[in-house]
Amino acid sequence: MGRLSGKIAFVTGAGGGIGRAIAFAMAREGAKVALADINQELLAEAAAAANGLDVVPVVCDVSDRDDVKAKLDQFVRDAGGLDILVNNAVVFHYAQMVDFNPEIVDRMLNVGLKGTYWCLQAATPHLKARGGGAIINLSSIAVSMSIPNASIYTSIKGAIDALTRQQAAELGAYGIRVNAVAPGSVPTPGANSVIDESGWKNREQKSVLKRLPSAEDIGHAAVFLASDEAVAITGVTLKIDAGMTITGP
Repeated sequence: MGRLSGKIAFVTGAGGGIGRAIAFAMAREGAKVALADINQELLAEAAAAANGLDVVPVVCDVSDRDDVKAKLDQFVRDAGGLDILVNNAVVFHYAQMVDFNPEIVDRMLNVGLKGTYWCLQAATPHLKARGGGAIINLSSIAVSMSIPNASIYTSIKGAIDALTRQQAAELGAYGIRVNAVAPGSVPTPGANSVIDESGWKNREQKSVLKRLPSAEDIGHAAVFLASDEAVAITGVTLKIDAGMTITGP
């Protein structure tokens, strides 16, 4: 029996990278998991890679409040409830602060911050109906250290940390725990598009453990926070960075 046996989870941005790793880790621990993503091609690839895990692809645009509610409600009706929400969906864009255009800023905020909020609103009634549950938001070590050209991304993740504490305070009375994980430099396909091999080596050497966290490492942490083993943990942001933020940028 897995640590999440019988649990039902909804994971956003689950088509690839860290989101997929979290979703698969939860499914391997016995959960039924919705792979929610706007990218249908990535969802098809994820479903094909699931190797018999109990996952359900859900095409969903988290920036659209009505779409989030409709898709999550339908999944809950089909699955029989909801115990876990993982807010992972995000849009990356790096540029000097003076060069960001309004369209990119709006898209990043709509997905990374508003999307987290819309998912919270849609999921909370279902979590209350189950007598409690766990919400896991995706933060970043960018909140704790300077990341070049990442002003909007860092602002969003700082807001996610604050929102996590607020959610924990408001929802604790209903047995709903809310935490965040803050990955360090994780070599995902998306990150590889902006970081070359020398960049990864540099980050590896700056970490205390002389290694980089993997997407699977983030998945293991998310499983723990969603499990009954973390029943007394809420309102925290857990760094998973191999010690990079100890030594600084």
